[in-house]
Amino acid sequence: MFRKISMALAATLIMAGTAWADPIEGNWKTQAGSTAAIAGGGDAFSITLKSGKFAGKRIGSFKVSGANKYTGTITDPETDKTYSGKASVSGASLKMSGCVLGGLICRGQTWHKL
Repeated sequence: MFRKISMALAATLIMAGTAWADPIEGNWKTQAGSTAAIAGGGDAFSITLKSGKFAGKRIGSFKVSGANKYTGTITDPETDKTYSGKASVSGASLKMSGCVLGGLICRGQTWHKL
């Protein structure tokens, strides 16, 4: 009896932990075809490339700025230039943009959750 209760409690906690995960956390397929992992906790998240030419490189950090919205910095792994960034999650899509000159010039990408 105790074993059944313990297993049920463990399953509930695992499912609750998954439900509490922020929508931005997880593995994402970039437009270039690489896999990027977004991890963190609280209101701070980091982005690290997990596959492709720049695997292992940290390319960004974001903080929560609203419901499924984030602000921070994003680095172009090709040039190592860092830009002000914004991101928003909608379902299995992550729209990201990086800007220079106070937002005058921006480029964006859409990533998809794996």
